[in-house]
Amino acid sequence: MSARHSRDPYETLGVSRSAAVEEIKTSYRKLAMQYHPDRNPGNAEAEESFKEISQAYDILIDAEKRAAFDRYGYAAFQGAGGGAGFHDPFDLFREVFGSGGGGIFEHFFGGGTGGADQARGADLRYDLEIKLEEAARGVEKEIEISQTGRCSACGGSGGGPGARLQTCPTCRGRGQVIASRGFFQVAQPCPRCHGGGELFDHPCKVCRGDGRAEATTRIKLKIPAGIEDGSRLRSSGNGEAGLRGAACGDLYVVMHIREHAVFARDGDDLFCEMPVSFVTAALGGEVNVPTLEGKAALKVPAGTQNGTVFKLRGKGMPHLRGSGQGQLLVRAVVEVPTKLTSEQRQKLEEFAQSCGDQNAPMTRGFLERAKEFFS
Repeated sequence: MSARHSRDPYETLGVSRSAAVEEIKTSYRKLAMQYHPDRNPGNAEAEESFKEISQAYDILIDAEKRAAFDRYGYAAFQGAGGGAGFHDPFDLFREVFGSGGGGIFEHFFGGGTGGADQARGADLRYDLEIKLEEAARGVEKEIEISQTGRCSACGGSGGGPGARLQTCPTCRGRGQVIASRGFFQVAQPCPRCHGGGELFDHPCKVCRGDGRAEATTRIKLKIPAGIEDGSRLRSSGNGEAGLRGAACGDLYVVMHIREHAVFARDGDDLFCEMPVSFVTAALGGEVNVPTLEGKAALKVPAGTQNGTVFKLRGKGMPHLRGSGQGQLLVRAVVEVPTKLTSEQRQKLEEFAQSCGDQNAPMTRGFLERAKEFFS
């Protein structure tokens, strides 16, 4: 996450400049829960607020970053590629609330039935290629992914018919065991209950108490008009299933725009090269140029030179955020005849003899600049 020119982080979290760490954490928890994208689906403003809140917390919770901001403001985080060591807002959220089901995190996502340290499902990535025309108008795609989904036999709980939860005999309900590492002792999730603290007396025979099974899932995605190559779409809850009903991970769809035979893209603008006949370029005329909506008439003025670029406003890609469209830039490529009849050649020679310097200002200017090379 890069540093954005957002509001003062103290103002963003609603705390004073002398606020203690616990006060900062409390404010972040409240605001992050309020603006999290999963609680505000499709609300771009809420997602932007969530990111701003996360950046403010990232600055104020770190003593060095906080001191740097107090002294220099956001200028302290500029440079070094703009990264400035900021964390992903969703990673921060998981660090504060816990990465599995249960507790505040489970309450927020409507998670499973296990303990607070149960493992959240892993996030998945899917690469999707679409045509430029589809990116321009927006499209709905259905994708198929193989994933570890919730067990259909037990509904993801991990328990068999009539099963009851009992305290895990290995960790005695704590969800953790202590492992010795030389002189050190390290707490780690219980290998038997995987941190849940409880086990079913009769686990599901299909998933063997795991609550998960391999599955193939079809997901419909709405791809907005104006999407760019490399953009990521986040499909909440469509990643790997969590252990024994814990929260599912997310699916991240990375967009790839297929190379087009006619158009090249630069942001919201499109670019193409259009052959223009020698006669049309000299005398002027009208040609039809391709656009994503069909064809458009382009007036070519007399004396058009090779490489002249014409702008067709509103014929580019739609703006992803907001109304309007970019422009289509058409570069004229003057086409010179490759084969001439004797009659055509004679007429061109007569034309050349009749032309004076006034009809070749570019040549005249070039010769003037390069005259020392021809002396």
